[in-house]
Amino acid sequence: MEALAAGRLKEELDAALTQHPRMQLLLERALRSEAVKTAIVHPVTSNSLAGALAAHNLGLIDAILVGPEERIIQCAADNNLDISALPIHNSEHSHHSAEVAVSLVRQGAVNALMKGGLSTDELLGAVLDKVNGIRTERRISHVFYLDIPLYHKALLVTDAAINIQPSLRDKKDIVANAIDLAHHIGIACPKVAILSAVEKVNPDIPSTIEAAALCKMADRKQIIGGLLDGPLAFDNAINREAALEKGIESEVAGDADILLAPDLEAGNILAKQLMYLGNALAAGVLVGARVPIILTSRAEKTAGRILSCALAQAAAQPLTISI
Repeated sequence: MEALAAGRLKEELDAALTQHPRMQLLLERALRSEAVKTAIVHPVTSNSLAGALAAHNLGLIDAILVGPEERIIQCAADNNLDISALPIHNSEHSHHSAEVAVSLVRQGAVNALMKGGLSTDELLGAVLDKVNGIRTERRISHVFYLDIPLYHKALLVTDAAINIQPSLRDKKDIVANAIDLAHHIGIACPKVAILSAVEKVNPDIPSTIEAAALCKMADRKQIIGGLLDGPLAFDNAINREAALEKGIESEVAGDADILLAPDLEAGNILAKQLMYLGNALAAGVLVGARVPIILTSRAEKTAGRILSCALAQAAAQPLTISI
């Protein structure tokens, strides 16, 4: 049964990685690195438990299960999953699972979290708790790592999952978080395109004013480690010819590593368009807390969870790039 499951997983991964060499490279790098101790928060569904077990068996993570022990064991039995090698920290319910997992981070017992069968709000409630949470001075944000066949390199898109209408102060943190993640995956000086509907500052479009302010912050070293430009419309950000036709002289235009969306709606729509119409393969991680948080949909299949584990594994490693 285990051999059959492993074979199916290999087929699923091979199919997912077809035409996606950058994601393949991310996964291969992660497989060569040390497994990250990861608390799996409330893995009481088949997808969350199977994904965590697969990532553990591949050596991407060193999984610790946090949740109601009886429900986890029953879920494993119902889905023919052998979790005998994985420790379980018992909890009473989903809120308690999140609290226990966060406490493991505070104790230094784990270096990453992975969302299981609970809501994002429940998990973030414990993460952001002012007394017992694991927040930092930065605002937490989400970053998608996208391998798009029609683009010449991997692309990070932020924030498409957490910050609904980020302020200028929030966007400063969101950019800084994405730059840090880019450093962890080996991009020494990521190029950040700050998106809007147009490429000129327009007083009637607040996102253009905020884009200009972020660029000036970078000039004043309030944001470091990357090269910023904006406002840029999407076509100018990812296509150099489109930028040149509009007279835009920029090192970022047409060569962006990071796209900063003006708000969650735009970021979410953009990321999903790239996935469903652009054949992009995606991994996602929450950054800005003390440890990376693997934040997948409860319906996410095993391959998607494994790729997000690979991204979190990179984010959890010591940073070797100096800025």
